[in-house]
Amino acid sequence: MFKGCGTALVTPFKKDLSLDESAMKRLVQRQILAGIDFLVPCGTTGESPTLTHEEHLRVVEITLEEARKADRKVPVLAGAGGYNTTEVIVLARELERLGVDGILSVTPYYNKPTQEGLYQHYKAIAEAVAVPIIVYNIQGRTGVNIETPTLKRLSEIPNISGVKEASGSIGQMAAVCHTMPENFSVLSGDDAITIPLVSLGGRGLISVASNQIPAEMTTLTNLALQGDFAGARALQRKWFSLMEVNFCESNPGPVKWSMAQMGLLEPVYRLPMILPQPASQAKIEAVLKQVGLFAPAMAGSVHAD
Repeated sequence: MFKGCGTALVTPFKKDLSLDESAMKRLVQRQILAGIDFLVPCGTTGESPTLTHEEHLRVVEITLEEARKADRKVPVLAGAGGYNTTEVIVLARELERLGVDGILSVTPYYNKPTQEGLYQHYKAIAEAVAVPIIVYNIQGRTGVNIETPTLKRLSEIPNISGVKEASGSIGQMAAVCHTMPENFSVLSGDDAITIPLVSLGGRGLISVASNQIPAEMTTLTNLALQGDFAGARALQRKWFSLMEVNFCESNPGPVKWSMAQMGLLEPVYRLPMILPQPASQAKIEAVLKQVGLFAPAMAGSVHAD
């Protein structure tokens, strides 16, 4: 189900810091019209730690409502992860009741559990819900890495069906693809290394850049999956500067600011996220102009229905 390109959706806010539901609907509609393979609300890119419980559910609910209007199946993989296993289970059960197709669950942050602790954490979540679970491994943000033997054990739990692999280590990605069962989905968590991961046996990408260019990132990913690596590399060359500048500061700072310059949302964050620094803004603007996405004249139409 979770194959190809999925977008780690940003969460738009109004200037008063409230959830911008109208903008959220438009962003999801834009993704679906562009042919995105699946949608990922309330992940790191969606500033999920700053959402209230009710807002978290509402963002997912909006995504589901728009996906259900589509003339094709667009799976929704909703974020539900964190430090407290009990709280994650409560949220995961509520998301399951809303009708999500799966749950993306990041490793517990800050407390740095042991490998056995990680295994027991995910086992408990998997036993609490029936929907597929994609484990999210990103040591750079959480401080803990799911080692490949631990992931192999987790893959033996029936509804743990994949991993978003964002360790940044090609060697680890190769080991994961080599070790996991054939039906286990290994997804890239990094736009720039989607092609090598697919060449190793990965199933696709959970993308940040597809917030800006959903059609292009979907095409790139699916060309790679079809074995057309020359075609995928051509798109990689065209859009690499955008993939790179999206991380000139902590995500989702740059991608959200760039989307504001494209007229897609208001450049509003919740602390501790803030606007990118002026030097970063200039860098992002230069890349947007280079790739033909800079459209500040559209910014006034953000709230137009």
